[in-house]
Amino acid sequence: MPDAVVIGAGPNGLVAANLLLDAGWSVEVLEAQEEPGGAVRSDRGVHPDYVSDVFSAFYPLAAASPVLARLDLAAEGLRWSHAPSVLAHPLLDGRCAVLERRVQDTCAGLAGFAAADADAWENLYRTWARVGPDLVQALFTPFPPVRSGLRLAAKLRTAGGLRLARKLALPVRRLGEEEFAGDGGRLLLAGNALHSDLAPEAAGSGGFGWLMAMLGQSHGFPVPVGGAGALTAALVSRLRRKGGVLRCGQRVASIVVRGGTAVGVRTAGGETVGARRAVLADTSATALYRDLVGEEHLPSRLLRDLERFQWDFSTFKVDWALTGPVPWTAPQATGAGTVHVADGVDGLTRFAAQIAMGQVPDEPFALLGQMTTADPSRSPAGTESAWAYTHLPQRITADAGPDRITGRWDTREQEAMADRL
Repeated sequence: MPDAVVIGAGPNGLVAANLLLDAGWSVEVLEAQEEPGGAVRSDRGVHPDYVSDVFSAFYPLAAASPVLARLDLAAEGLRWSHAPSVLAHPLLDGRCAVLERRVQDTCAGLAGFAAADADAWENLYRTWARVGPDLVQALFTPFPPVRSGLRLAAKLRTAGGLRLARKLALPVRRLGEEEFAGDGGRLLLAGNALHSDLAPEAAGSGGFGWLMAMLGQSHGFPVPVGGAGALTAALVSRLRRKGGVLRCGQRVASIVVRGGTAVGVRTAGGETVGARRAVLADTSATALYRDLVGEEHLPSRLLRDLERFQWDFSTFKVDWALTGPVPWTAPQATGAGTVHVADGVDGLTRFAAQIAMGQVPDEPFALLGQMTTADPSRSPAGTESAWAYTHLPQRITADAGPDRITGRWDTREQEAMADRL
C-alpha cells in the first residue's frame, strides 16, 4: 500500500507525485488515458515529419516556477528552446507590436507607435523587477503564502503599493490607455490578458495581462525541445527513477471514504488501491467532488458552491504542417513564437463580447504558435509546424457568422469553424 495515490498523470499530478517522493513518501499514480501528460502532450498526427503539441505549447510559468526548478528536470533530459522574439501582434496596416527577448528591444519597437511608450514599458518592467520574484513565489506557494506574501507586502509599500494594486485591478483596456499613448503596448497587455480568458473590459484583466507580459519579458515563452511531451517524459522519468509507480489505462471510478477520511481509490476495473496517508486528485473540481468523492460525503455549503462553478471558455484548435514560413505582411511577426491575430484591442473586445452573449465569433481572435520558429526540431528545415486556437462559448446560443454553427460539432460544423479560423 503506497503512502499516497495520485489520480491523474497530468502535469499537476506528476509534479505532486515527484514532490511527495522527495519528501520520502511512496506514491502510485493512476491515469485513465493510455499515456500520461494530460494537456502536456505532443504527437505526429498531422504529418509524420512534424511534431504537433496536442494542447498546451508555451510554458512561461514553468520557466519561472521555483517548484520545477527544484525538480531539476534537465537531469532527465529536458531542454528548453526560445523563438527569436517572444510574441507579436501584427495589424492590418503592417505595423506590429513585438515582445522581444531584451527589454531594450521591446521598448525600441514600442517607440515606433509612440515615443513615450518606450519609457512606459520600461517603467512597468522596473516595477516587475522589484516585486515580480516575490509575486511568482507567492503564486507557487501553498495558500496562504505567508513568507512570500510578507516580502511582497513590504516591497509594495516602497513601490507605491496602493497605486500598483489599483493598476492590477483595472480592466486591461483602461490600464493600456493610462500607460501607453500608442497601440503597441496596449496590444501586448490586452492580448496577454486573453491568455487568461479575461476580456479587455473584465476587472483584473490588467493585472493578468501585465503578469503574462512581464513573465514573457523576463523568462520568455519557452517550449520543450522535441515537443510538449518532452516535459511530461521528464516528469515521468524522474518519478520512476525515484521509485514512484505510474499505471496508465487505469480510470479511477471513486475515492474510498471511511469515517470522513479518504483511504484509497477504486478503479473502473474493480481494483481497490489503498493509501496510507493521502489521496490527491489532478481532476476538475466537479469531477472530484461529485463523481469521485460523492455528494453524500460533502457538506451542503460545498454542494451549493459547486452549483456556481464556472468553466472557462471552450477552445477550438487547428494544426498545420506548412511547407514554408507564414508569409506575414508585418515582417516582425516572422520571428515570434506566439502571434496574436486580432484587429486591435477593439477586435478583442468585440470577440469577447460575442462569447459573453453565447455567440460563435464571426472574426475569432486567434492565438497562433509558430513551433518550428521556437524549436527547429519540430519539422524539416524551411518548414513550419504551426497551430492556432480560438475560444468559443461553453453553451452556444447563436452564430455571429454565416455558417449556422449550433454546437453539435458534426463534420460540417467542425469544417466551417476550421475554415473561419
